[in-house]
Amino acid sequence: MSGPPDTDAILRHWREAVPNDRLAHLVKDATRALVRALQMRLAEHAVSFGHWTFLRILWEGDRLTQRELSERAGVMEPTTFSALKAMERLGYIRRRKFAGDRKKVYVLLTPKGRALRDVLVPLAEDVNRIAARGVRPAAIATTRRVLLSIIENLARNDDATELRMPSTRALTRRTRKAPVKRPRRKRRVSS
Repeated sequence: MSGPPDTDAILRHWREAVPNDRLAHLVKDATRALVRALQMRLAEHAVSFGHWTFLRILWEGDRLTQRELSERAGVMEPTTFSALKAMERLGYIRRRKFAGDRKKVYVLLTPKGRALRDVLVPLAEDVNRIAARGVRPAAIATTRRVLLSIIENLARNDDATELRMPSTRALTRRTRKAPVKRPRRKRRVSS
């Protein structure tokens, strides 16, 4: 059975051109395919993938601060702030300060935001079912263990090396200061 040309090209690339390429590239392509499949389903309900990311976290337990939500989602606080403003306009969440701690802004799901769980989670489950079609349960279990080990190994390495992701602004400043190396042009020798 043949898929769209893009699918065939991606599969040919992985199976023939670079069968031993780095694992990170394969995981990235798999992630891209999973995200795209879910985005198409979410779009039918007018929910963006970014909002889905925050809703998933909030369904597990809301009344988180914006900072906690940023950390759990793995995004910068300005990104979280923008998404939350939009989610508040859509009626999914409300932001609130509580007496005794007027500095922190907490995020709370509204009934509308809570109700989205029953609509959206089955879409994600459907994507997972489709993605795992034809894969033995034991292989899925092994894949989960391997991916969790990769996540843990890289997180521990980050902790040990104290590396931190710079903010977008800091990264932009760094790239502006970095010298641009241009390849040397070959001189034409006239004969």
